[in-house]
Amino acid sequence: MNRTEALKLVKPHLTEHRYVHTIGVTDTAVDLAEKYGTDPQRTEIAAIFHDYAKFRPKEEMRQIIIDQSFNEDLLEYSSELWHAPVGAYLVRYEIGINDEEILNAIKYHTSGRPNMTLMDKCVFIADYIEPGRSFPGVDEVREVVQKDLDQAIALSLRNTVQFLMKKNQPIYPATFLTYNSIVKSLNP
Repeated sequence: MNRTEALKLVKPHLTEHRYVHTIGVTDTAVDLAEKYGTDPQRTEIAAIFHDYAKFRPKEEMRQIIIDQSFNEDLLEYSSELWHAPVGAYLVRYEIGINDEEILNAIKYHTSGRPNMTLMDKCVFIADYIEPGRSFPGVDEVREVVQKDLDQAIALSLRNTVQFLMKKNQPIYPATFLTYNSIVKSLNP
């Protein structure tokens, strides 16, 4: 599947704003894949479909999490997390993509996971820094990612945790596990 075909499949599932975001994530992820040495074409497909389930009804996502025996602790945290694993599932069964690395990059683009692949990392950080994003700290992460992908991910996770803590929001445990994994790899 090429970029044009993939975008045509994903566009009906997104708002115009989210479609523009998806283009930004895709272009950023491809640039990072080329810079850091993972397959740019497969990374492009993962990035295009990363928000495939973003606007599915919450009840549909909840039911998929239960029916597919996903980690049900997801249901105890923000529904903003749900679209990632549900999206990977739907991309497999509605679009027919069976590449596990692509599906995992979609599945973990919100929380990350310990020992992320390069593709996981490129999609994860591209979602955070794409050109349409504007919030405190994003420019610093954009600068850091040009020198060190893992440092940029650690910084983005720290920013996210601090943001959620300031808002008195619960933090999904996988986010901490991802942060710890990245920091340990930086400081062996």
